Amino acid sequence: MQIGERRLGVDTRPFVVAEMSGNHNQSLERALAIVDAAADAGADAVKLQTYTADTITLDVQDGDFVIADPKSPWAGRNLHELYRAAYTPWEWHRPIVDHARSRGLICFSSPFDETAVDFLETLGVPAYKIASFELVHLPLIRKTAATGKPLVMSTGMATLEEITAAVTAARTAGCRDLVLLKCTSTYPAPAANSNLRTIPHLRETFGCEVGLSDHTTGIGVAVAAVAEGAVFIEKHLTLKRADGGVDSTFSMEPHEFKMLVAESARAWEALGQVNYGPTDSERASVALRRSIYIAADIPAGTTLSASHIRVVRPGGGLAPSFYEAVLGRVTRRDARKGTPVTWDLLR
Repeated sequence: MQIGERRLGVDTRPFVVAEMSGNHNQSLERALAIVDAAADAGADAVKLQTYTADTITLDVQDGDFVIADPKSPWAGRNLHELYRAAYTPWEWHRPIVDHARSRGLICFSSPFDETAVDFLETLGVPAYKIASFELVHLPLIRKTAATGKPLVMSTGMATLEEITAAVTAARTAGCRDLVLLKCTSTYPAPAANSNLRTIPHLRETFGCEVGLSDHTTGIGVAVAAVAEGAVFIEKHLTLKRADGGVDSTFSMEPHEFKMLVAESARAWEALGQVNYGPTDSERASVALRRSIYIAADIPAGTTLSASHIRVVRPGGGLAPSFYEAVLGRVTRRDARKGTPVTWDLLR
């Protein structure tokens, strides 16, 4: 499959996406700088989130609308206020999309309601992502899938039954190109909760491309995901964590993101294929293996004993597996110390 002009699959390096989210801190200048940082780091794409506080929640100041989890980076905050601080103004989308394209980046977004899909269609985005929290929003999935564009869906928190329902909704609404992302929806996420062995199971179960939406710190989990077959890696990017922001604590800085791009590509290259025997680059090293050599100057007609031969480096003589077969054999000619033992030396 392809997103824009970029092909995705196990036969090409991972597609790496810089998630901007609310890291622009309500500054368009900063948003454009994040695009530049993503491009400079070697990302393939930058992703936005398209909603308003009013389209994603209700302006209620208590009860269920206040984040109660003390471990959350947003503990105690009212949902409406949080999303008002984090959202990307819709009038910013066009300049961000245009700037991303000018830097050679694919730019797409996560719509959080049907009006966001209609708006993003006017911008010509090449793909859509369904966030983990929206995976149960089947009407939104059907609306997005009906565009016919590639669809990426995060699976954080979702049961197998919920993923099945979401995939079915997408497929029946017209989705042809689908990527499912293994995701742990805690912020930041502990590496131990990543369960990356789910990645090949998702591919086998749903017959689609699979990747990782990663909220852990560092790059280790993302690199490991590539080893499990992830073809798509998404991480949050900020200019500087010290600048703060709703997602800053689990976002990467530009130099870290550059390392992510390089090491995920290196991990993919390292997968290679099933191979035994020396690779082309190893062939010169074969000559440095151990083999059997004459260990002292001896005349022709010498019956070889352990005092006459040794298994040493380099590899110009018979392999060590022939050591016992060589013992007791008689030399055809004089041999100096350091002569490789070959069959034509023996009788």
